[in-house]
Amino acid sequence: MGFRRRMGADGRPLESVDELPGWRQLIPLGLQHVLAMYAGAVAVPLVVGGALIAAGKLNPDDLGYLVTADLFVAGIATLIQSIGFKWFGVRLPLMQGCTFAAVAPMIVIGSTYGVAAIYGSVIASGVFMMLMAPLFARLVRFFPPLVTGTVILIIGLSLMGVAANWAAGGIVTEDGAEPAGVALAAGVLLFIVLIERFGPPVLARISILLGIVVGTLVAIPFGQAHWTKVGSADWVGVTTPFHFGFPIFEVSAIVSMCIVALVIMTETTGDILAIGEIVDVRIDGGRLADGLRADGLSTVLGGVFNTFPYTAFAQNVGLVSITGVRSRFVATFAGGVLLILGLTPKMGALVEGIPQPVLGGAGIALFGMVAASGVRTLSTVKFNNRNILVVAIALGIAMIPVVRDDFYNAFPTWFKTIFHSGISAGAIVAILLNLLLNSDKQRKQLENEPLAAYDAVRESPQVEPRGEAARMPQH
Repeated sequence: MGFRRRMGADGRPLESVDELPGWRQLIPLGLQHVLAMYAGAVAVPLVVGGALIAAGKLNPDDLGYLVTADLFVAGIATLIQSIGFKWFGVRLPLMQGCTFAAVAPMIVIGSTYGVAAIYGSVIASGVFMMLMAPLFARLVRFFPPLVTGTVILIIGLSLMGVAANWAAGGIVTEDGAEPAGVALAAGVLLFIVLIERFGPPVLARISILLGIVVGTLVAIPFGQAHWTKVGSADWVGVTTPFHFGFPIFEVSAIVSMCIVALVIMTETTGDILAIGEIVDVRIDGGRLADGLRADGLSTVLGGVFNTFPYTAFAQNVGLVSITGVRSRFVATFAGGVLLILGLTPKMGALVEGIPQPVLGGAGIALFGMVAASGVRTLSTVKFNNRNILVVAIALGIAMIPVVRDDFYNAFPTWFKTIFHSGISAGAIVAILLNLLLNSDKQRKQLENEPLAAYDAVRESPQVEPRGEAARMPQH
């Protein structure tokens, strides 16, 4: 079953992001998105919850509740972003999940002021994001292909540490990664490559999903798949607002989270621009503002429903690049699956049992594709010494906290909040260096046509569609 072409009011076919796949494609493609992001989605509540339990601020029995609440709101956030309504949602195939950028500040806030103060600061930061969205969206003019490509490359490289920890079974220790886990991850990666090379187009589109499923089946006889929580998990669980009490609005906590909100908006801008290039949709200031406002609204909902700030997930950007399927309704279906998982703890526990090395093998492919998308964008740039310097220094600064996560430990909290994220640090450096080294060109661009720089990107080669999509008119 192929794509069903949706027609606009003028009778012309809509752009490919608005095409609705048939169920035979929609279901596996949507599930593929869920599996690709699941480990990262539940990592934030697990890390924050574990730290608060150790600090005596949370009951161990509440950890499962945090996970289901996270999945529930992630589903809502994805629906807002992919479907969209007036002033909210970028209407592109983006998956939403809790951001890692807020982990450290939330642990500090929770340990100092209690869990309720976390949710007060999360709600306040969400409101701040919605108010700042129009102003922040105007900064899109400072993201020409030189900056955009650099940021996308940084996003992909920064996430490789996550894939490495997954391949190691959770985290790489001083003794190194467990060989059995690495072997399983390598097998999954090899299987994905073989499917891409020798499989028919219909299977190549779901190569990541097939790799995860086959990898999990292989892991079962070796005891690497664990579903011990499935039996004790409830079939139905409803997330209630303010489960941990009414939020506390502590000023210092709010200021800290608002700084994090700027980091989140920087990361989301990079992801939105990346997905726009992959699906061949021009991102103007209005569309970017709608996406940032959706992040803010989802973050407010996160504070109300006992979870954390939300942002676009870069690994799913890589998945869109691999599959070549641009439809935003694939993300919509995946958002519905997340919503169901959030209401069905038993199903969530089943997915949670997938071995992390399996996800690690898939993650290497996904994150690598994000980095490769950045390289493709940079290929449209005419490199002179100044442009090379922009990429070199931004990439170098971004990699510092990636290779040495304790590098900024002696610095103030506000500084660590910004520069401990290689993505936000690299984006800031790339923007400032571009303005400094290419100031004349940039000034002319701002005065005449702020978004003209994207024309070159839109003319760059896109992901080659496969199967039935290859026979459709390309926009």
